[in-house]
This record gives sequence, C-alpha cells and structure tokens, in this order.
Amino acid sequence: MLKSERVKFIMDHLESIYPKTPIPLNNNNNFELLVAVLLSAQCTDERVNRVTPLLFAIANNPFEMEKVDLKVIYDIIRPCGLAPKKSKAIQDLSKILVDKFDGIVPKDINELEKLPGVGHKTASVVISQGFGLPAFPVDTHIHRLAQRWGLTKGKNVKETEKDLKNLFPPEKWNKLHLQIIFYGREFCSAWSCDGTICEICTTCYPNRKNHLKLKKVSFLL
Repeated sequence: MLKSERVKFIMDHLESIYPKTPIPLNNNNNFELLVAVLLSAQCTDERVNRVTPLLFAIANNPFEMEKVDLKVIYDIIRPCGLAPKKSKAIQDLSKILVDKFDGIVPKDINELEKLPGVGHKTASVVISQGFGLPAFPVDTHIHRLAQRWGLTKGKNVKETEKDLKNLFPPEKWNKLHLQIIFYGREFCSAWSCDGTICEICTTCYPNRKNHLKLKKVSFLL
C-alpha cells in the first residue's frame, strides 16, 4: 500500500469509528483548558478531570488563580504528579496573563509557549481545542502510532508533527489528532498491538510478520 493510500484509509477508517470527537479534558473556558492540559502532562485525562473541579471551584480564571496560595494549588493538584513544578507554573502563568494579557489566554501559539509550564504540545492543544485553529498536537502516543502506520520516520515529536501536517489537510488536523488518540487507546496501545494486530496496522502492512520495534522519542510538553 502506498503512503497516499495509507493516509486515505486511515482518515476514512478513523472517521467511521469516531465521527464525533469530544474534548477529553473537561473545561468551561480557555483558562481552564490551559490549566487542564498543563496538568495532563504524565497524568491521565481521567485523573485530571477528577482534580480540576476542586481547583476551579476556588479559581477558574487568572485573576482569582494568581491570588490562591501556592500550597493550596499544590495540595489540590498533587494527585496529577509533578505538583511542585505544575503548581508554580499555574500561579506564575496566571500572573502573566493578568499583567500582560488582561486575563485573557492569548490566541497566539508563540505567546502561549512563552508561558511557564507551557510547551509546544500544550500550546497546540489550546490553539486547536480552545480556539478552533488548525494545529496538530503530537504526544508520544501519536508519535508511536505514526511510526507504526508508516507515516513518519521522525526521531522526535517535532519531526513527526511536521510529517503529519504535510500528509493531512489542515482542516482535518484538529479532529484527526483526537481520533488517533482515541484509536490508540482502544485498539492500538503499546500493550494491545505490536504493529500486527489492529485493523489499521494489518491493513496498512498486511505482510508484516514481526513485532514492530519503535524508535525512542524525545518529547517536549
């Protein structure tokens, strides 16, 4: 199967399984989304969704959040892991949003990436899910699937993102990135599929006999 054929099959197959793609992290505004995505680093969406209601009950905007004691933030988000770093980032970025952006989350990916605790992947999620602008957030899971499906030979998420953006039309990026995540969790996880089991793997590479050994990835949040 040619790469162009794999691309079309993957898009069509994912659309047939996931015609709707609800945002995994619960939020009511872009500030809540930004904080939730920050908390999701090395943490499951389910756990973040259990923690954020407690945090947002105290402060759901940067004006309120910058006034919350750091220990209070820390104690609430501790189940999400990396609490010292994440709690300080939440407090610091809240102050910056108030001082520099009048409390509004910027609609500019470059400005988002300058905020404490916000890397390219986190900024891309906010741009995509918060503002509806074309972005293709790539984490280690999407990187793994893109390698399995022969869509990239990228050594890191930055290279993989570039390859995926070149293969898929911009109007598909926002939905497709979620569809890939959902499919990976349900059918093609690191444990449930070795490149020879799920329908996408077997359709794209019907003659693949051996377990696919993936390259290590360097990952920035």
